[in-house]
Amino acid sequence: MVAPSIALDESGLLFELILLLALTATGLALFERLGLPAIAGFLVVGALAGPGALGLVADPERVRALAEMGVIFLLFEIGLELPIERLRELGKTALLAGGSQVLLTIALVAAAASLVGLPGPTAWILGGLVAMSSTALVMRILADEGQIEAPHGQLAIAVLVFQDLAIVPLLLAIPFLAGGSDQGASDLLLSIGRMIGGLALVLLILRFGVPRLLNRVAEARSPDLFSLLALLLVLGSAFLAEELGLTLAVGAFLAGVAASSSPYAQQLFSEVVPLRGVILGIFFTAVGMLFEPTVLLEHGALVVLYLVTTLVLKTAIVALAGPVLIQSSLRVSLLAGLVLSQTGEFSFVLAEAARQADLLSESLYQVVLAGSIFSLLLSPFVIRIAPGLSDSVARWWEGRLAHEESEPAAETREVPRVIMIGYGPAGQTLTRLLRAIEIPYRVIDANARSVRAAQDHDPAVFFGDATRPTVLRHLGVENARLVVVAISDPLATRRIVSRLRLLAPDVPILARTRFVREVDPLDAAGASTVVAEEFEGSIELVARSLDLFGIPAGAIARFTEALREEGYGAIRSPAALPLDPWLIELLDEVGTEWVDVPEGLEAATTLVGLNVRAHTGCSVLAVDRDGRSVANPEPGFVLAGGDRLLVMGDSASLSALRQVLEDASAGH
Repeated sequence: MVAPSIALDESGLLFELILLLALTATGLALFERLGLPAIAGFLVVGALAGPGALGLVADPERVRALAEMGVIFLLFEIGLELPIERLRELGKTALLAGGSQVLLTIALVAAAASLVGLPGPTAWILGGLVAMSSTALVMRILADEGQIEAPHGQLAIAVLVFQDLAIVPLLLAIPFLAGGSDQGASDLLLSIGRMIGGLALVLLILRFGVPRLLNRVAEARSPDLFSLLALLLVLGSAFLAEELGLTLAVGAFLAGVAASSSPYAQQLFSEVVPLRGVILGIFFTAVGMLFEPTVLLEHGALVVLYLVTTLVLKTAIVALAGPVLIQSSLRVSLLAGLVLSQTGEFSFVLAEAARQADLLSESLYQVVLAGSIFSLLLSPFVIRIAPGLSDSVARWWEGRLAHEESEPAAETREVPRVIMIGYGPAGQTLTRLLRAIEIPYRVIDANARSVRAAQDHDPAVFFGDATRPTVLRHLGVENARLVVVAISDPLATRRIVSRLRLLAPDVPILARTRFVREVDPLDAAGASTVVAEEFEGSIELVARSLDLFGIPAGAIARFTEALREEGYGAIRSPAALPLDPWLIELLDEVGTEWVDVPEGLEAATTLVGLNVRAHTGCSVLAVDRDGRSVANPEPGFVLAGGDRLLVMGDSASLSALRQVLEDASAGH
């Protein structure tokens, strides 16, 4: 029989867990409704429910022990994703931009903290706290705004990759920093050796044990067993690492690295991510509960100082590192810096580990906690003003340093008939076509690496930031026959189009965008034609479906062209509204169509023998055989397999003709 005190304790923990789940759901629903990040909602609701406010949960420390598992799942997921594929993909950018951001932030914050009297270990940890940004928040906002593929989105992701990897050595450094003042050199070396030995042992076990275990379980073909193994792998590796003197998070990360080389990595990812999302929401809610509102009264100035330092310093470092190290434009780098200006989930993990190691006092911990929470709350608003702010700074910098501005090479006397802005897949395809038909063009792109690779075979590709009016003037947009804007950044596309329209009021501007919501803003900015990938994909889907139902290609072409001429209005209408009848009538209009005669047609089959007009209602206007055409063939014209018939008729007539030809080919 269970003792009453234990039962009560378990009942209290269950109640707190249920309450925590309810608060997490409330924070998510409320902030999603307001269009704000869910992480901010978790933090705010947690702070309101914590002992410092309403006191709905009396002991958040107990709940936090469970909530910290969310971080374990997050580190395991990062280990699955980062080390090979994404690092190889982002490579140099992550190393240069991310490395400079993390190292410079730690060094500058540590130096400033030491100057005001904080101990060296505390100063270094404070630098690590400021250096981290929120992967979850930034990725969510970039995805919602369609900016992941934009230049500043790619730069921000590269920096986040380095930050996520940097958390592992930062966590490993805490025991050394905590023991540095009390231990002698021999003791410190012994601790380092013990930790390295533990790290090697964990890696050895995971490297050779995990792939074999995954193979055996996969052979059993039991989805439930695989799900249990995924959970066991995450928690077991974390427990093993902690027992060997490492941290839970480091063990989970190493398990993810070991599993990433397995062919079952994607299945593991799908098993872990749903759990991680729920538990991470609980984690942020529990972190909010640890916030003490009284810290704003007692240490308000320090909270503001921490917040301002975090926002300004990280933005400035990324904004300077981009142009200097990876040759991105100031506008792109500043946008990425503003996106990354907040502190993130690993700041809370690192702060908690540092507090437990006595590297952060309770008051300093509360200052860091409050400043980090406010940075996350402010982040959506900072990101919203980021485009305008980055444009203003870039224009100011352009005015100060106009003579040093990176522009295309000196203009030639030949004015390019087509100017292409952006050298991605769409730009490369169009330039190949223009080169083939000998139409002169000039291409400008803000990605220095792509430009260097392109200039080896195409001297008409130049480096430059097309959001700057001076660059557009230098390209000679006023005299172009066509300007094509095909970049991945929707905000930059809108600005470029509006500036092009001011500089060249009569030049056609063809803009490409990904999403439906960008069509109207680009029309308003002055684009002559907007090609929306989302729309074109929908139209292609409709066309392929109609083709499978036997609708003639000509009728499909008329129908899809009408959709485009309507400005995609039919596609943008609510799904409950039927299509306009006139659009449907286009599918039934009489038109001309080429129809193939199937192979295997019986010998001496003639038009009159098939009785085409009577059976189908079609008129055969011409027959094409091996490149030679016979116009208005006689009724006795003998058909052969592989012929092509130019036929006039509506959709039903053409479908009937195809059926007649197939029956004749089958010997019916």
